[in-house]
Amino acid sequence: MDLIIPKDYDPKLDVIETQKAIRYIRETFQDEFGKELNLTRLSAPMFVEKGTGLNDNLNGVEKPVSFTMQDMPGKTIEIVHSLAKWKRLALKRYGFKMHTGLYTNMNAIRKDENLDNIHSIYVDQWDWEKIIAKEERTTATLEATVRTIFKVIKHMEHEVWYKFPEAVHHLPDDIHFVTTQELEDEFPTLTPKEREDAITKRYGAVFLMQIGGKLKSGKRHDGRAPDYDDWQLNGDILFWYEPLQHALEISSMGIRVSEESMRAQLKDADAEDRASLPFHKMLLNGELPYTIGGGIGQSRLCMLLLGKAHVGEVQASVWPQDMIDTCYAHKIQIL
Repeated sequence: MDLIIPKDYDPKLDVIETQKAIRYIRETFQDEFGKELNLTRLSAPMFVEKGTGLNDNLNGVEKPVSFTMQDMPGKTIEIVHSLAKWKRLALKRYGFKMHTGLYTNMNAIRKDENLDNIHSIYVDQWDWEKIIAKEERTTATLEATVRTIFKVIKHMEHEVWYKFPEAVHHLPDDIHFVTTQELEDEFPTLTPKEREDAITKRYGAVFLMQIGGKLKSGKRHDGRAPDYDDWQLNGDILFWYEPLQHALEISSMGIRVSEESMRAQLKDADAEDRASLPFHKMLLNGELPYTIGGGIGQSRLCMLLLGKAHVGEVQASVWPQDMIDTCYAHKIQIL
């Protein structure tokens, strides 16, 4: 547990005003975001049946919270880590057309998360997915989508400034694109997180591309599940966050795997056994649409726009008592 206490921290808004700001940000952002990307809001599950291949395996070591049901004996139900694969199946199931898509409020529990200023066991994000043509599975498509999302976030900054001028945290005017290999080449002696801090501090906002595969050093910048993002066409939206003096990830997203890239990535990750799962079979048989998608952290966005020092100021979760006590002693109002 690594807790950062900003010097002379001033939360600006009290708890009630913060709650009003949270509601405003969440309601306004999802409407503008959905309109810009041509997305329709859908209801989504909080849990899925184990064995369908629909749950997100994250880095492959995190275990989902699971339970059994009275009316489904012998079946194990898992609380989702994310809806990365469910969304792609939903686009097919509900008959979405080319260049249309969905977004949903995703609520997850990641019980193995290491708690700090920006990590909670409770994850709330807008999960989204959009159909594209196979020939649009390109870096140009990815970068154009990132710029659209960045534009909506910047517009939200102005909206929040109008409603809560004393609280808004100002953001850079543009976003810089860089690959994980370019970072390793420039900062070979730094750890991956130190590289992210260095490049994000330089530019203010960065889209870090190509996460998951091995770099020239033989190491991976970070782990990514092999069965949804294409590791050559994905990335994270990062902002340099002055209150904590490090990069703050707002979104992980990417163009999703094709049949070819899934086969290659399953082999690379030594996870070829997943190819027999229902979702993976459909994808490998060419039965699912080609898509781009990702998640945008709701609490993270509120934290960013309001300049909060701890994600617990903008979401209700469970925290160690010593963390709560330390935060309260420094004006960090954990909900």
